[in-house]
Amino acid sequence: MKKHSFFLVLAAVLSLASIAPALSAQMAGREDLAKKIDAVISEVYKPDQPGAAIIVQKDGKTVFRSGYGMADLELGVPIAPDMVFRLGSITKQFTAVSILMLAQEGKLGLQDEITKFLPDYPTQGRKITVEHLLTHTSGIQSYTDMPEWLPLWRKDFSVKELIDLFKDKPMQFEPGERWAYNNSGYILLGAIIEKVSGESYEQFVDGHIFKPLGMKDSYYGNTERIIPRRIPGYQMGKGGFVNAPYLSMTQPYAAGSLISTVDDLAIWSEAVFSGELVKKEWLDRAFTAYKLKNGESSGYGFGWFISDYQGHRTIEHGGGINGFSTYEMALPDDGIFLAILTNSTIAARNPEPRAVTVAGLILGIPEPEGKPVSLAAKDIDPLAGVYVDDRKEERYITREGGTLYSQRRGQGRYELMAESPTEFFFKDNPSRVRFIKDAAGAVTGLRVWARYGPAQIYVKTDKPLPAPRKEVSVDPKIFDRYAGDYELNPGFTITILRRGDKLISQATGQPEVELFPESETRFFLKAVDAQVDFVKDESGRVTGLVLHQGGMDLPAKKTKAP
Repeated sequence: MKKHSFFLVLAAVLSLASIAPALSAQMAGREDLAKKIDAVISEVYKPDQPGAAIIVQKDGKTVFRSGYGMADLELGVPIAPDMVFRLGSITKQFTAVSILMLAQEGKLGLQDEITKFLPDYPTQGRKITVEHLLTHTSGIQSYTDMPEWLPLWRKDFSVKELIDLFKDKPMQFEPGERWAYNNSGYILLGAIIEKVSGESYEQFVDGHIFKPLGMKDSYYGNTERIIPRRIPGYQMGKGGFVNAPYLSMTQPYAAGSLISTVDDLAIWSEAVFSGELVKKEWLDRAFTAYKLKNGESSGYGFGWFISDYQGHRTIEHGGGINGFSTYEMALPDDGIFLAILTNSTIAARNPEPRAVTVAGLILGIPEPEGKPVSLAAKDIDPLAGVYVDDRKEERYITREGGTLYSQRRGQGRYELMAESPTEFFFKDNPSRVRFIKDAAGAVTGLRVWARYGPAQIYVKTDKPLPAPRKEVSVDPKIFDRYAGDYELNPGFTITILRRGDKLISQATGQPEVELFPESETRFFLKAVDAQVDFVKDESGRVTGLVLHQGGMDLPAKKTKAP
């Protein structure tokens, strides 16, 4: 008996001796991975600035979890990974799964017309289905793209009032013909969830998802409720970070209202992919990119973008909402899930490219880096021009020195980095541009695409580029008469002030921007394609202004002088 025990002990010792090097190597590999991930995140999110929380899981086990930067700049509180962030459009996958749960119960069908549940909605003679809403292919206008929505951020809306914002707008395209990211569609899905379930959207998500899964730090983002470890968001203003503008959380609703932690998102991901909430046949539909009528893939399923990273299938989504940028990404065939939540909205701190880099580190695949090259003027000049897509939206390609810029009408201007005479990528943006040439080498169009979603095709036109706006010299003393507050809408004011020999504009909750004179009464912005005309009465007194942006002329009455 003793001899037998001795051999058992000896065998165990020998077994442990053989396992020890393997365990040691495994731990060393994990530590090395953690250092690499830390280097990627800490390079962007500095200790004294708004930061990020991150979680990385492999085969259901957490391999990295940390916080970076500041949760609260005023109190000097650093971010911890259990802190609560606004999710923005990551909310959409919760809405989509809620719809699938109701469909699985037989309470609705994906091919049901939305008028079955919302009989008063004016579909303008089109057949719009639940699936069209899920996949951003309905053709309904997105209310967040409407200039008249911007001044309304502070207003509380009922669901009906939200729908009233966009319901009578012209359709952008026939349902199923095109893909266009659309927050209005997810507002309607929230209304359908309420109609079918008999519960509010908040009650449904909390009672059917958060509580059953144990997501104890996930909520509908009510701004009045006291929520432990909820943190504020920031954006860049003149001279540094400023508090993000107030947004009533009644407005994002089922398109972007939820708040959560990286830990809860990991719980959510495990529940979704394991089939705990909806069965495989429903998940397969959610994770399959919708095909448009022309057979082209939309790149979008139900609440998730469907893509791949160097041959590895990805299911992912990001979010952007006042003061917060978020991203989560799953590579289900590789057992990988990761989420990065940040409390700032700055292009250079976009969490998406960091998420992609981290995924590559876990896979052991080096990330392909865009290496900019210098092009001669003869290569760049033919690319400049006015390009138009099938929606008649214009994109301007311009050159300044040896640098090429892309700008959509009414939007900001972005630098393009050349990889070749026809291939470009955006600085601080994962999108890419390819210029199209005919057999003779003439530029005929361009293609813009991101890592997911359908490409945008633009045709080069003969239209001349808008003439560069020329700043003229005016007496700065005239700026005093323009100073004051101008009300664009109740709760949304443009403040004009003089600062030395400069005229400054600041809209409610937005950073300051300088106005440059084209004449004594007309000024323009360089940050975006916009102009301001000051309006005078017969006596010469300044009574208002008109903001020209994105094809809209928005008048504002002067309500207060300094």
